[in-house]
Amino acid sequence: METDKKMGNDFIRNYMRYLKLERSYSLNTLEAYRHDLQFLIEYGEENDKSLLEMRLEDLETFSASLHDKKIGARSQARILSGVRSFYRFLVLDGFIKDDPTELLPSPQIGQHLPEYLSVEEVDALEGAIDLSKWEGQRNKAIIETLFSCGLRVSELVYLKKSDVFEEEKFIRVLGKGSKERLVPISGKALKEINLWYIDRNLMKIKPGEEDYVFLNRRGAHLTRTMILVMIKQTAQDAGIKKTISPHTLRHSFATALLKGGADLRVIQDLLGHEDIGTTEVYTHIETSDLREAILKHHPRNIKK
Repeated sequence: METDKKMGNDFIRNYMRYLKLERSYSLNTLEAYRHDLQFLIEYGEENDKSLLEMRLEDLETFSASLHDKKIGARSQARILSGVRSFYRFLVLDGFIKDDPTELLPSPQIGQHLPEYLSVEEVDALEGAIDLSKWEGQRNKAIIETLFSCGLRVSELVYLKKSDVFEEEKFIRVLGKGSKERLVPISGKALKEINLWYIDRNLMKIKPGEEDYVFLNRRGAHLTRTMILVMIKQTAQDAGIKKTISPHTLRHSFATALLKGGADLRVIQDLLGHEDIGTTEVYTHIETSDLREAILKHHPRNIKK
C-alpha cells in the first residue's frame, strides 16, 4: 500500500507539472486542482484502491461519497471535472489504457435564470436619470443602447463612432474572440446617442480617444466598472429592487425579443453566442412567465 501511495504521489506530481508547463495554469489554479484531487486520493486510501486501479464503478461510488459529504452539486461537478482531466492525462502519457471516467455522469445542476427588466422598468431606469447633470444624457444613451442592442458591457465600452451606421440603423460590434457582428440599433437609441453627442462635442477629448462613443469627464473612454456603478445607482434612484448590472439589460433585450416572437437562432446571432445552448436559457425565462400567467389568470387557479 505504501508503494501505491508513493506511485500515486508521483502521478499527481507529473500531472501538476503537465498542467503548469503544457496548459500554462496559474499557481492558484494548480492549487485548486490539487485540492480537488485530494478527495479522490482520500477515497482510494479509505478503500484500498490505487489511482490506477480505479474503474467506472469505483468512481461512481466516489461520486456518491461526495454527495454524502454534503458537498454541493456545483462543487461536485468541479471535482469530477478535475478527476476526468487527471485520467485523460494518465491515458495521454500511457500510464493506463482506458479512461474510466468516460461514462461517469455529472451531478445535475439547477439552471440559474438571469434577472431581467420589463420595458416599463427600463423606462423607469431612464426616467430616474437627472438630465441636468453633464453625464445625464450620456447615461441615458448608455442604458438605451444596452437595452436596444443587447451588448456586453465590454462591447459598449469600446463602441466607436465609426462603428455606428446611422442611415442603415446598424452598429458594428467587436465581440468575444475579436469576432465582429452587425446588430440593428433602434431609432430611440440613435436619438439618445445624438443628444449625447451635443454634450460630447463640447468636451476636450484625449488624443487617441476621439472615436469612442462614450467618454468620461476627462475625455477618455469609460471602464466597465464605471458603467456598473452608474447602473446600480440609477436602479436605486428608480426604486428598482432587483439586483441588476449592465448584463441585466442584455438579458432584458433577449427576453423582450423572445416574448415578441423572435426565433432563438436570430437571438443567438444578435447576442454573439457561439453555442445555442447559451441562448436557450431565455426559453426557461419565457416558460416561467407563462407559468405565472397561468397561475394568475386560469379559471382553475382563481380563488372564488
